[in-house]
Amino acid sequence: MFHLRTCAAKLRPLTASQTVKTLSQNKPAAIRTFQQIRCYSAPVAAEPFLSGTSSNYVEEMYCAWLENPKSVHKSWDIFFRNTNAGAPPGTAYQSPLSLSRSSLATMAHAQSLVEAQPNVDKLVEDHLAVQSLIRAYQVRGHHIAKLDPLGISCVNFDDAPIRGHHVAQLDPLGILDADLDSSVPADIISSTDKLAFHILHNTAFRKAADQARKAAVVMAVPFWNMMAYCQHIGVEFMFINDLEQCQWIRQKFETPGIMQFTNEEKRTLLARLVRSTRFEEFLQRKWSSEKRFGLEGCEVMIPALKTIIDKSSENGIDYVIMGMPHRGRLNVLANVIRKELEQIFCQFDSKLEAADEGSGDMKYHLGMYHRRINRVTDRNITLSLVANPSHLEAADPVVMGKTKAEQFYCGDTEGKKVMSILLHGDAAFAGQGIVYETFHLSDLPSYTTHGTVHVVVNNQIGFTTDPRMARSSPYPTDVARVVNAPIFHVNSDDPEAVMYVCKVAAEWRSTFHKDVVVDLVCYRRNGHNEMDEPMFTQPLMYKQIRKQKPVLQKYAELLVSQGVVNQPEYEEEISKYDKICEEAFTRSKDEKILHIKHWLDSPWPGFFTLDGQPRSMSCPSTGLEEDVLAHIGNVASSVPVENFTIHGGLSRILKTRKELVTNRTVDWALAEYMAFGSLLKEGIHVRLSGQDVERGTFSHRHHVLHDQNVDKRTCIPMNHLWPNQAPYTVCNSSLSEYGVLGFELGFAMASPNALVLWEAQFGDFNNMAQCIIDQFICPGQAKWVRQNGIVLLLPHGMEGMGPEHSSARPERFLQMCNDDPDVLPDLQEENFDINQLYDCNWIVVNCSTPGNFFHVLRRQILLPFRKPLIVFTPKSLLRHPEARTSFDEMLPGTHFQRVIPEDGPAAQNPNNVKRLLFCTGKVYYDLTRERKARDMAEQVAITRIEQLSPFPFDLLLKEAQKYPNAELAWCQEEHKNQGYYDYVKPRLRTTIDRAKPVWYAGRDPAAAPATGNKKTHLTELQRFLDTAFDLDAFKKFS
Repeated sequence: MFHLRTCAAKLRPLTASQTVKTLSQNKPAAIRTFQQIRCYSAPVAAEPFLSGTSSNYVEEMYCAWLENPKSVHKSWDIFFRNTNAGAPPGTAYQSPLSLSRSSLATMAHAQSLVEAQPNVDKLVEDHLAVQSLIRAYQVRGHHIAKLDPLGISCVNFDDAPIRGHHVAQLDPLGILDADLDSSVPADIISSTDKLAFHILHNTAFRKAADQARKAAVVMAVPFWNMMAYCQHIGVEFMFINDLEQCQWIRQKFETPGIMQFTNEEKRTLLARLVRSTRFEEFLQRKWSSEKRFGLEGCEVMIPALKTIIDKSSENGIDYVIMGMPHRGRLNVLANVIRKELEQIFCQFDSKLEAADEGSGDMKYHLGMYHRRINRVTDRNITLSLVANPSHLEAADPVVMGKTKAEQFYCGDTEGKKVMSILLHGDAAFAGQGIVYETFHLSDLPSYTTHGTVHVVVNNQIGFTTDPRMARSSPYPTDVARVVNAPIFHVNSDDPEAVMYVCKVAAEWRSTFHKDVVVDLVCYRRNGHNEMDEPMFTQPLMYKQIRKQKPVLQKYAELLVSQGVVNQPEYEEEISKYDKICEEAFTRSKDEKILHIKHWLDSPWPGFFTLDGQPRSMSCPSTGLEEDVLAHIGNVASSVPVENFTIHGGLSRILKTRKELVTNRTVDWALAEYMAFGSLLKEGIHVRLSGQDVERGTFSHRHHVLHDQNVDKRTCIPMNHLWPNQAPYTVCNSSLSEYGVLGFELGFAMASPNALVLWEAQFGDFNNMAQCIIDQFICPGQAKWVRQNGIVLLLPHGMEGMGPEHSSARPERFLQMCNDDPDVLPDLQEENFDINQLYDCNWIVVNCSTPGNFFHVLRRQILLPFRKPLIVFTPKSLLRHPEARTSFDEMLPGTHFQRVIPEDGPAAQNPNNVKRLLFCTGKVYYDLTRERKARDMAEQVAITRIEQLSPFPFDLLLKEAQKYPNAELAWCQEEHKNQGYYDYVKPRLRTTIDRAKPVWYAGRDPAAAPATGNKKTHLTELQRFLDTAFDLDAFKKFS
């Protein structure tokens, strides 16, 4: 800070007499130097121009001068030279004066020089005034830009509506009306000062200034600022805290004549507008009573997307992954992705039969994958549009995850080959929190996709809701400011302005690898859909829309007037595309069958047969050789990096692991380690994500070791298992469930040869991601013929931790399973268990042993198809001394056990068994402890159902038949209206052909998942254990 103190001390007002007096008292000056000199003997009076605000400015000028004296105006250069040399301010540079008392003439000459010095105060004030005006345009110019094609918007900025163009909004100090010194040279406002207006460096401006009157240099500032910031483009960027990025944007918008298009580019733009507009008009003519969520009012979106893709392809991108809501999706499929038109048109045929299993989905929700030649760059480009539900922004993190995966698999560590484009509606972009969650993933190391181009289709309305009722911020795009993403607002009725900002957006992403937002300010010509009547709620807006010329007509008239095209050429372009549509419509009538698989957004070439079927219907053993198990266990219990200091507590954990390996047993953490490590050996990428997963919520995993002496030095032993193993990714996520689970789902979409897992911090936190579970994971294959092998690890268990940290809500997952509780399948079918898995929509398990957890993770990859896997993982069992598995149960030939039958004394004498208890998960250990305490090992058998869905009818039938004299009961620790009972009971009854009742032993129904009182928890536990082992408990109901 001594720069400021030194300058502030030097920049004081001195009268001419004071100057002479000071000079007369000084000794002969030493050789002048331009190094920094501390001076603490300056007068105490302040310079008139040195205030609380100008001091920062003067300091910046001084620092710039120290780096390069030519970087500031000449007057500043002289000023700083004098002050730094020890001369009082206000005097021009002079040779050292003789300070003898007889040199009166010399002193008089010095006094006359001081009086003749230009008015530095006025110079600085004029400079600051011009800079303030320039900055006002840069910061607030978008407030008065002509962005609304309807001309009716009234955005409230600072509680003051702005309509039209008011210079006073940007010139509150009245700079333009002030008496600026006409002698202010042009270079005072074209200096390389960091706030300088870029346009003023350009010779075009200087030429314009030379043609103006004496004061035109200053008066040209608002003219060029208005041209840059107040026309059909509004730029928000001055909140960005990176100087290089701000200067880059200034150069893109402040340089005169930069937004110029060749005639060929204009003709291409016109042709794209023709296709976009005539496609919607064709659909309207043929199917006027069908919902299609057309693009009318924002037809420019299609050329905008194609421009972004063209520019990105030019910059090296060869794969673009897109996500969007339903408005305009058919147009994007037809004119951007290049889906065959007949395939789109046949979707409107109500007689079309579905050829694929599942429910299918609406035509405006479907996705697509296509590889083609980009005609502008003549390079191959792959385009993927991800299928999306009506939950408008839900696909955002899914697209990001798929993009990250594609970048990972092709080694694109900087996002130079694969990128994402997200389209949004204005109401959804402002209103849905998933947008914020997705933005906050954008720069995290394990989640960044190195920049996404966001395109907002700003209808200026929600369904029927005005913006003033839909958001509290002036713009729908304000959420993007949290990640310093520049925001380009543009009037969609100016196609050339739209194309320019799209080019800039693509260049920004290519240059800085950060997010950017293009806000297409448009309108919605129809209602929310083609059947909707918008005049009910927005009469004035839609009266204006009815008068509005379509953008194609406007632009065509402009190009005809400019001589770029003539009317016959324009009409020929229209007729040519109309003919293409008519021919495709004719061909569409020949389509009799609807193939949803033709709309697949993420194909897995080579994984399935050519007709999309599994290559086999069997699953090999999931066991491993003992030397592999031992090797993984040894690495898991060591630190494979030299000179790496770990925490003392972690040393004890690793020592315990080593003892387990020596004893040929595994606990939960070690079983997981072995499953992951063995898959890595087989070339399968493993990615584990979620909150605190590196260490594990319960401090059991420790997959990332931290050096206790070196900051940020870490070690992942899993990546040190084998020389040519696949990489292991384990990453703590942001405190987000919805966004992160969507991201991991997208990552798992990209390839079947990866085990992608998301772990909730506690199981019940999955309800924060319920939209992803309900709309994507559960029905994804049924709707979009898209398989996905994502794994959800949900810690679950009633352990007295209160309502919020107990239940993963298994009842919800089981309720959404697609099997029929009242139909007993053909148990004699070959590969019954694998066929069950193939037919289900997801797999739900609750393992009671580490070994079974190991097997189910490996089975997830060894299956010949992919299904989501829901695992209710334990908490107390992580360290339970009985929750151990021997290596013998993990060797070659072993498999995942869907059911673990009773193997104690009860199994030896099944006819003597009075009660057969079915259970799942941790409660088994409570039951065995209680049975032992009551000495009922021969009277009560306990069978564990490890795989709840698909339901193991075949194995449970054997168990029920094995104990002919036993009554059947289901025991769970969850409340009766929760947990598994409502799912298991009807299926058990179907299994035994309803020959016996299935009784219930567990907690009573309740609203909350668990009690918060420890004593109540223990009382409830003992009560249902008493019921489970009281052989007379159910007689009163018989």
